[in-house]
Amino acid sequence: MQDAESAAKEPVQEPPAGDQPSPEPPARDQEQRRLAQEKKDERYVWWYLAYFLFGIHIVAFVMIYAVTHAK
Repeated sequence: MQDAESAAKEPVQEPPAGDQPSPEPPARDQEQRRLAQEKKDERYVWWYLAYFLFGIHIVAFVMIYAVTHAK
């Protein structure tokens, strides 16, 4: 019984506050979502630019072909 009594008297040690993962505040979470959306939007902009430039070159080649083969 002495072990149970001594165990009950010993203070329970809790890990330091720095070791526990703290929940992210709403402002930080919102900022992370905004940055992720901004990165996604930027990727779409680059794809649109690539398609646009590709299309301009196709049109230019068709016009060059039309001019060089015109009578």
